[in-house]
Amino acid sequence: MNNNHFFEKINTLIFPDAKTASRKAAEAIADLIRQKAALNLPCVLGLATGSTPTTVYTELIKMHREEGLCFKNVITFNLDEYYPMKRDALQSYVRFMKEWFFDAIDILPENVHIPDGTLEKDQIQAFCRAYEDKITALGGIDLQILGIGRTGHIGFNEPGSGIRSRTRLISLDRLTIADAASDFFGEENVPRKAITMGVGTIMEAKNILLMAWGEGKAQVIRATIEGEITDLIPATYLQKHPKVTILLDDAASAELTRVKTPWLTGECDWKTPQLVKRAVIWLAQKEQKPILKLTNAHYAENGMSDLVTEYDSAYNANIQIFNALRHTITGWPGGKPNEPNKNRPEKSNTFPKRVLIFSPHPDDDVISMGGTFIRLADQGHEVHVAYQTSGNIAVFDDDVVRFADFINDFHQIFGLDTGVTKKMFDSIQQKLKSKKAGEIDAPEIQQLKGLIRRGEAKAGARYVRESVQTHFLDMPFYETGTVKKKPLSEADIQIIIQLIETIRPHQIYAAGDLSDPHGTHRVCLESIFEAIERLKTKNWMQKCSVWLYRGAWQEWEIENIDMAVPLSPDELLRKRRAIFKHQSQKDRPLFPGTDVREFWQRAEERNRNTAQSYDALGLPEYEAIEAFKRYNF
Repeated sequence: MNNNHFFEKINTLIFPDAKTASRKAAEAIADLIRQKAALNLPCVLGLATGSTPTTVYTELIKMHREEGLCFKNVITFNLDEYYPMKRDALQSYVRFMKEWFFDAIDILPENVHIPDGTLEKDQIQAFCRAYEDKITALGGIDLQILGIGRTGHIGFNEPGSGIRSRTRLISLDRLTIADAASDFFGEENVPRKAITMGVGTIMEAKNILLMAWGEGKAQVIRATIEGEITDLIPATYLQKHPKVTILLDDAASAELTRVKTPWLTGECDWKTPQLVKRAVIWLAQKEQKPILKLTNAHYAENGMSDLVTEYDSAYNANIQIFNALRHTITGWPGGKPNEPNKNRPEKSNTFPKRVLIFSPHPDDDVISMGGTFIRLADQGHEVHVAYQTSGNIAVFDDDVVRFADFINDFHQIFGLDTGVTKKMFDSIQQKLKSKKAGEIDAPEIQQLKGLIRRGEAKAGARYVRESVQTHFLDMPFYETGTVKKKPLSEADIQIIIQLIETIRPHQIYAAGDLSDPHGTHRVCLESIFEAIERLKTKNWMQKCSVWLYRGAWQEWEIENIDMAVPLSPDELLRKRRAIFKHQSQKDRPLFPGTDVREFWQRAEERNRNTAQSYDALGLPEYEAIEAFKRYNF
């Protein structure tokens, strides 16, 4: 085994992005289908749902259309289904598979098998036995596709599932329910049970491909690949399977030893400054010492003597990294005028700057970089905020009724025509009363929810400074009324290009948070990157600096921070008040994820933790810090 893979107990392949990895998975599936067809044999596939395999299905559909890949010899068995669940429900896995895959290929309907969420409870046990028997009669599953939940579940085999478990009805873990809340428009609407293939059923597959994308999966992926086998993380059972391959994108691999701390796997090439920076910070945090107090002995005791040899002494390595971190700190995110300090992270060649802040949802600007936003406005820059999506699915129905009622009362009090507003108010109330749990909103309700969030975004921007200019882009990919979005389109990209060309910013800030559980941030960032790629040859664009901030879910690792903006206690309070302007997200957002705290609480803790991390490394002590990573295009 390669020394770099010393800690890994499952064959693992890392790709630059999910699309490349998905293509690899699709090619493996297509090869197997063709091999079986050449032998006049059926190809039995175990399939998964969720966001992870969708690009694989897209690639297979493309092969079907462009390369003639035939699915008539394919027999499929899906891993799971919520219970109870109607087949045509928005969240049904029957509907998911039809929309994402089956309707676009030539698979025979009788060859498709998905657990039945419509059964009476006393019918489930017999159904599960029959499901197992069908798989056995076909000689087993040739290739099983898996995703992985944050609890480490495969299928819906939650923590506590045994390695011999079979297809059955199970109760969902609270984390799984929280993760599914957005699909069901609220945690209270998520079914508490599901029918799932058992771990034993999965382990009998001849080959297994497990895929994971994004930083949100990095911790559980490390436990799966490098940890001990335990029923608390059912995916670790895969270590016992002889033919498993795990496909990861860069983000999902971030916690693997060969990626995060490669010096622990053997000799390291210390020619890369970023690796040296990561290693020295890691050592200081492990030893709980400021960087400048690390000694040769600390390096030697942690298998890093070759780093000391490279730099001649611990002191030389320490001072280089200490200075690199010190130079990330600035109270002038737009650059300090009339001070050509080359060590500052932002150039001061232009003042004031035109600054364009992209906010995926109508509140990410103040939640994620509110202190820096305020600082830029206070320091006299021309600040624009572009809200990329309406955020309309994240508004409670009660808020819609409240605002519709206000409009109705407003017209009555001021003697305006109340006929139209009264009719609208009655219609909205009726539609909300008749709406079933997890059902898509009517178009006018979607619009009103979008207006509620737009008003809050304007209030937040006004609180920062009246001169802040707001732009509401309402990117088409988002406007589906459901959590499932359309693919990024040329229309989306053109909206971003036109805005950037109009403003011609000196600085762009964008959400680089790939852990967003709903995926919107990822698509919004992709649109910005594509727009920048197309504009990068323009002279004014080459002078623009691009900074990536993180959302409410996670912060940049210290070694990845290129600009750290300190916040005073008063500035942190101003940031909190700006977040409070988003009243529909206050107290309890509709989709909180697994963190029940409010967004301002998460943001403040994150900002304080970043400041404490800098302080622990021997840097100046601040109340809070907002962090940014430079994007080099």
